[in-house]
Amino acid sequence: MTETWLRKVLPGVDTALRYRRAWLLPDLRAGLVLTALLIPVGIGYAEVAGLPPETGLYATIIPLLAYALFGPSRVLVLGPDSALAPIIAAVILPLALGDDVRAVALAGLLAIMVGLILTLGGVLRLGFVTDLLSKPIRVGYLNALALLVIVSQLPAFLGFSVASKSPFRDVTAIVSGIADGRVNPTALYFGLGSLAVILVLSWRKTRIPGILAAVVLATALTAILGLQETLPVVGALPGGLPAPALGGLAWADVAALVVPALGIALIAFADTAVLSRTFAARRGENVNGSREMAAIGASNIAGGLLGGFPISASSSRTPVAEKAGSRSQLTGVVGAGLMVVFMLLTPGLTGYLPSAAIAAVVMVAAAGLIDVKGFFALVRMNKVDAFLSLAAFLGVLVFGVIEGIGVAIVLSLGAFVSHAWRPYRAELGRIRGIRGYHDLARHPEGERLPGIVIVRFDAPLFFANGGIFDDYVRATVTAADSDVHTVILAAEPITDIDTTAVEELLELDDFLASRGITLIFAEMKGPVKDHLRDYGLTRRFPPERFARTVGEAVDEATGTLRGDLEGTEWDGDG
Repeated sequence: MTETWLRKVLPGVDTALRYRRAWLLPDLRAGLVLTALLIPVGIGYAEVAGLPPETGLYATIIPLLAYALFGPSRVLVLGPDSALAPIIAAVILPLALGDDVRAVALAGLLAIMVGLILTLGGVLRLGFVTDLLSKPIRVGYLNALALLVIVSQLPAFLGFSVASKSPFRDVTAIVSGIADGRVNPTALYFGLGSLAVILVLSWRKTRIPGILAAVVLATALTAILGLQETLPVVGALPGGLPAPALGGLAWADVAALVVPALGIALIAFADTAVLSRTFAARRGENVNGSREMAAIGASNIAGGLLGGFPISASSSRTPVAEKAGSRSQLTGVVGAGLMVVFMLLTPGLTGYLPSAAIAAVVMVAAAGLIDVKGFFALVRMNKVDAFLSLAAFLGVLVFGVIEGIGVAIVLSLGAFVSHAWRPYRAELGRIRGIRGYHDLARHPEGERLPGIVIVRFDAPLFFANGGIFDDYVRATVTAADSDVHTVILAAEPITDIDTTAVEELLELDDFLASRGITLIFAEMKGPVKDHLRDYGLTRRFPPERFARTVGEAVDEATGTLRGDLEGTEWDGDG
């Protein structure tokens, strides 16, 4: 019993107990390949987040080790993320007031808070809340984040710096810097060269990762040519291992980070959940969303305690690990171990790493978030979804990352309420020779049955749409012939009914009864019938007011079986 519980809570233990010898070499090889990407990408995203470069390595090492223990996915790679880094910068930098030590402490606190939220969400099985980030919103905010990241890296790419204030002011400052001749030609050459190496090797799909080749070449050239004094470089990393860096914090800092932590937790898990499910499906595995949420939470807490910042699963490094042959969480452990070796033995190497090369790495990664094709697909398929995506995009650029996403979520919820408030509704009729009853608005050849009106309302009935339902049925009956004696509600799409809608339903029934018309419910779901019973309406709506199908209701109302179906296409296909 204890062993089963331990394996459930710590999937890494279960993997270790079932580890196969054949996995060892692929895991070691994948870990080695992965490390070559983890170091430059970690440094790059730390800079995007406005933090010292070593924090990007801490935010990689610790979460990888924690996820190897707590994570349900055997292939997922965690670490700093291009979607989270600009959010972290927007939250942390205004509170840090230019103090790097305070910025690191705030970032660690933010990671712990994000981790606690995710862990609690996993325990309470709240994975469904990520549905608030619908595809249109994700397309919009990721496009905006990609643009923000690219703009933030342009100064380093060009060899100078600007005081970041807002996206529009940053663009103005960059243009002014170019006009004033502040561009460092050497940095620009390194940036362009790094971009070229990354893109060419990516397009040719060679076994050598383009990021690794670009970083190694740029570092080697800087050292050989002695350019580290004239070229902006990352700088040597401090020696030693990750350590607690949470000094100088107050409860006021916790209060200031609550809302951002909720937003980052939502985004981190939404991206991780999609990635986890995708790779699990490829490998024929199952991943529990709640356990995934708790594992991401534990990894964030561990990273935050030891000098890191909020992280999520990586959509760029996970495929690299998979393609390199990763079989288990040992790949991440190997990557973390090799990064520790790097920090202990060769931290000075980054003193030769041009900032322009790191900027190129980050810009390429950010460009991967851009989904112009996805936006135009939304425009083609659903104008409301396209509007939500554009709102998320503009909201992030104009109001800020967290605020912009919040605006988009509110709009998304508003669109949902609008759909439920004014759903599609239809009058159904008969088409000769075809089974069933069909929407007369879509089938002009259809006909209304004499004395019978059949209506359908495609939404749950609740306080906001009960009146619309009532008005629609009354208007349809009024527009029909004066000899209507039966109204049949095709109730299959109605999945719920609240007390306000029940009152509207009773008023409608009274209206119809005053005209000598009987209201019949066809195909009503059992739970909705239970609601009517719970509301005490069993006498008002006895069993004879319900029919199993619309056809059965029609046959009962006409007193005869439908007789125009002989030799239909249905019968011929049989």
